[in-house]
Amino acid sequence: MNVVRCDVAIVGSGAGGGTAALALAPLVSHGKRVLVLERGPRFQDGDFTGRELEMAGALYADEGGFLTRDGTMTLAFARGYGGSTLVYTGTSLLAPERVIRAWNVPGIDAEDLARRSRKYMEQNNVHLLEPERQNDNNRLFAEGAAGAGFHPEQFPLNLRGCRGSSLCNLGCPNNAKQGTDRVQLPAAERLGVEVVTRATVTRIEERRLRVVVSEKPPGAKGADPEWAPGEYAVEAGIVVLAGGVMGTTPLLLGSKLPGMPRRTGQGFTCHPAHILVGEHPEPITNDVGHPKSWFVDRAAEDGFVLETCMYFPFITAKNLTGFGAAHSALMRAFPRLQMILVLACDHATPENRITVDRRGAPVVHYRFTDAVIQAMVRATRASARIFFAAGAVRVHAPAAQPTLVEAHEVPQLEQRIHARHFRVGQVSISAAHLMGGCGMGTSAMDSVTDDRGRVHGHPWLRVADASLFPDSLEINPYLTIMALADRVAEGLMADLAG
Repeated sequence: MNVVRCDVAIVGSGAGGGTAALALAPLVSHGKRVLVLERGPRFQDGDFTGRELEMAGALYADEGGFLTRDGTMTLAFARGYGGSTLVYTGTSLLAPERVIRAWNVPGIDAEDLARRSRKYMEQNNVHLLEPERQNDNNRLFAEGAAGAGFHPEQFPLNLRGCRGSSLCNLGCPNNAKQGTDRVQLPAAERLGVEVVTRATVTRIEERRLRVVVSEKPPGAKGADPEWAPGEYAVEAGIVVLAGGVMGTTPLLLGSKLPGMPRRTGQGFTCHPAHILVGEHPEPITNDVGHPKSWFVDRAAEDGFVLETCMYFPFITAKNLTGFGAAHSALMRAFPRLQMILVLACDHATPENRITVDRRGAPVVHYRFTDAVIQAMVRATRASARIFFAAGAVRVHAPAAQPTLVEAHEVPQLEQRIHARHFRVGQVSISAAHLMGGCGMGTSAMDSVTDDRGRVHGHPWLRVADASLFPDSLEINPYLTIMALADRVAEGLMADLAG
């Protein structure tokens, strides 16, 4: 067993871990050792080929097919240097003030989070995509949404030199997306922070991590690990957990540290999502340009958000309901398909939680509430109106029977698209934006951490990722994760200085 000593060990290198690494980098100049342990590999520029099946296996846990316990929803999360910032589309939104107020966590202030978020917006070159870079799919969404009576808004995106490959979810081949793999982590390493990839933390002990560093498998993408393969004991004065909801929470549960708050694993939320398509009479540009430029936010009123999206044939086929000739005909129309991603905004419930199995692997318990199902049905109706207002001739709607809705049926949308047709387990639903499990609060009775990410009863142990959310954020959590990680790092620096 190799023994390594450091002052701060950060587990995970995504939006939370990368942010914490750079914020804590000044410690290195004061003689402290800061270490980042990342389970996935450090990808090289040539690794991002854009081949759908190849990249899904390289980037995503379970090739993007990780299932909830009952098999009704897949959860998408990446593993690698940069975490899920490798595979998200760069959307960068400020947390809604009303949501942060509803969290009701003493010390967490919406304006403070907004200020910190704006710092990272500037650092990561967040801006609105120029009109000439928007493809037909995005243009039609904006036009259709306005025509259907909605208020479309442009996504701020963290891009630099985007060439419009539309491959964001498979890893940008042009280094354009400014995730933590391109900004925070390289900057932290230049300041002396050490990053070790292919390093899986298997257990947390009192100020100690059990780590296994794996060799690069033959033919695999990514670089060799920075440390020799083998087992390590990493002794750290402070441990910061930033492995994401599917890394941090299971690790805490599986380690069985004495005195862990009983709410560990509770409060899991996400954005249940599915892809809708509208078929146009003529080809449209979809698989070129940035895939996600516009959205419609109906979270407060109707419990959903609609986003432009582009998914390649395999994922599209998986998400379209049905089999045989009808399914084949719709896929043959791929060059004419406009796409909308439906995101339902759920809320924390006692049933939705994370546990671990005997091996310590995560098990996600998730039940679709009536409110979520109704939100997805409303979102499907809204999307259909947008498609038809944009000129689509028919729409694929999983909550309709039959699932193809024709343009002349617009007056009957309330009857055609209905919750009675939404059969959980028969509709392809996936979720990103995984949140909760180590929620913030005031004590071990109502939460897992305080407002600075300190785990109750374990002042040497911090959390700095989306696990901290006490409830759904309703939007892409990227900037909010960075803002909270910034607060965690600031608190840690103050504790060390004291």
